[in-house]
Amino acid sequence: MKSFKIITLGCKVNQCESESLGVALREADWWPAPEDWPAGLCIINTCTVTGKASMQSRQAVRQAVRANPGAFIVVTGCYAQTEAEALKKIEGVDFIVGHGDKHRIAEIVDVYLKDASTPRRFETDVDPAPEFQAMKTLSPMVLRRDVADARGFDPMPAVPNGNRTRPSLKIQDGCDAFCTYCIVPYARGRSRSMPLSEVMESIARLSAAGYREVVLSGIHLGCYGRDLEPSADLPTLLRRIDDEAVIDRVRLSSIEPLELSADIVDRVAASERFCPHFHVPLQSGDNGVLRRMHRPYTRDVFEKIVVRIDDEIPHAAIGADVLIGFPGESEAAFRNTYETVKNLPISYLHVFPFSARKGTPAARYPDPVPIDAIKDRCRRMRDLGSIKRKAFYRRFLGRTVTVLVENERDAETGLLKGMSSNYLKVMLEGGDGLKNCIVPVVVERVWPGKLVFGRLMNDLPPR
Repeated sequence: MKSFKIITLGCKVNQCESESLGVALREADWWPAPEDWPAGLCIINTCTVTGKASMQSRQAVRQAVRANPGAFIVVTGCYAQTEAEALKKIEGVDFIVGHGDKHRIAEIVDVYLKDASTPRRFETDVDPAPEFQAMKTLSPMVLRRDVADARGFDPMPAVPNGNRTRPSLKIQDGCDAFCTYCIVPYARGRSRSMPLSEVMESIARLSAAGYREVVLSGIHLGCYGRDLEPSADLPTLLRRIDDEAVIDRVRLSSIEPLELSADIVDRVAASERFCPHFHVPLQSGDNGVLRRMHRPYTRDVFEKIVVRIDDEIPHAAIGADVLIGFPGESEAAFRNTYETVKNLPISYLHVFPFSARKGTPAARYPDPVPIDAIKDRCRRMRDLGSIKRKAFYRRFLGRTVTVLVENERDAETGLLKGMSSNYLKVMLEGGDGLKNCIVPVVVERVWPGKLVFGRLMNDLPPR
């Protein structure tokens, strides 16, 4: 009996990779431990995008060691790639695996445990405590390659563990942008893409497994295909997905402003296969701050992109990231960001406080913004984001939206829950036969928080 847990921090790409790791472990005869049970194998998939994220990753590792006595502890992800020495100091860590071998963790653990010298620590009828204590005298093993020279896309299983109705498919990794606040290019390397034919095969496998929607994800998704031979791009991939009709719905994760081309917007507008949902990082609405961030666009460019989307697809959801408290951000610069968001048809916000990350240029910048000012600005921006989200939801009162119903009901209300193509989180009444179906729903009211309540249109069948 071999049980495992995967603890995931950070971005959707990390979540996607964790799901794929779960598939590989199941195929190697491991089973997921219940949430409140200790596991024999515990994998912590870390994040290090900010100083705070690094701290949270260390905390997660220590908590996993305490909560899973006797477990084989594997730490992977961006923090494992960039800060292996810090992780080696945490008592209880057995293996530190960088991105270059992340997709092979199931194989690595299996090979390691077959070594006759390795204590048997996964039998449920054996008290692992003595063996666990013996292992603590050993230094963690580190398997980490230099990602700066990484070429080619590391394959991950296409079918996730089944818990998600809308699985993510990582089709791109790495980043070439080198924004001054970001460690990701150093943690994941340069941009690398899944070959176009493999993307199509992966989507086909997801569809054959019963999934109705796939979320195309990547660290720098808009750069998809530039490294391939022959080269490709995201519009080419979307055209092929649409032409081959391999799955019902496709959603795009975050795309940088300059890479959200007219071709992409036109494709989404023209085809019901693509969800009218765009997430476009802004980070700042002040041109001086954008320059110091090394962001390659201006506020005016961002505004034109958002307005173009809204003009062409009025019902589209448009989300944005904003980074508050970057060094040198004055109150006037913050107001520029606030007014930019306020005056644009943005549907929701992800608000992040600046947290200096060691190893990035911005960590050495002068004129840090006081913590209290960052907290106050984040609060004001989040309040604005809440207003924008509610206004977007209210636009659809009395209108019909198409909703993909999730496999699990809401735990508190027992209602079905789902996601509309344009990113409305919808609750509705209905039988279990509607699960994993795409159904027409009339929006009846907006609930407090981030939900709307809808009514199934009985005169139109689910599909």
